[in-house]
Amino acid sequence: MKTLENKVAVITGGNSGIGFATVQQFLEQGAKVVFSGRRQEALDEASAQLNGDFKAVLADQASLADSKRLIETAVSTYGKIDVIFVNAGVAQFTPSEQITEALYDNMFNINIKGPMFLVKEAIPNLNDGASIIFNTSIVHQKGFEGAGIYSATKGALRAYARVLTSELAPRNIRVNSIAPGPIGTPIYSKMDGMTPEQVQEMGAGFAANVPLKRFGEPTEIASAAVFLASDAASYINGIELAVDGGLSQV
Repeated sequence: MKTLENKVAVITGGNSGIGFATVQQFLEQGAKVVFSGRRQEALDEASAQLNGDFKAVLADQASLADSKRLIETAVSTYGKIDVIFVNAGVAQFTPSEQITEALYDNMFNINIKGPMFLVKEAIPNLNDGASIIFNTSIVHQKGFEGAGIYSATKGALRAYARVLTSELAPRNIRVNSIAPGPIGTPIYSKMDGMTPEQVQEMGAGFAANVPLKRFGEPTEIASAAVFLASDAASYINGIELAVDGGLSQV
């Protein structure tokens, strides 16, 4: 039997990278999936590559109205929700003396404000025993240069996950987080304020510090999400699982 057979899952940022790999694996494991993305073209391209029972929704995680509509669409299409993977996020690096209010607002709106209000909309529509999974990052565990705002958003998300773990325990809803290390995704080509050469240099530095000496693959994060969403993880609750090749451990 497939591990997510007939479970209803909502995945944000599902049109590329980690999100897309997770949508693929959830569908392969029998889930019914509603996934979001900010660009219709990207959603259409992703949908053309998928097989299974799914629905793609144009939604920006920074928009509270979009988050509400995403949950409403999932419920009206498939009924109550069994899994939410709050995956969408942005990473922008800049030295602390160069941060701007616009940069701060953009990352906090997408990386923490959006997830909090998405979950608020979802809670009444979750089945008892559901699973919430956040995509955090190891950045809040270490002091990477230029990652002040990004690290703060991911640290806030981790703290929020802890609170939810306590609040939702009476309904047997499990709340866990996945903290990726350096993963080969399109996010590295979207870092404002950095040239391609700077991005490449930063990536090489990350990989050199990973004990396994490589970037991870989106499918490796997706596999962790499938596990945490499944009944095999029924007694795993409140953790942040580092999937980083050992970078945060040594």
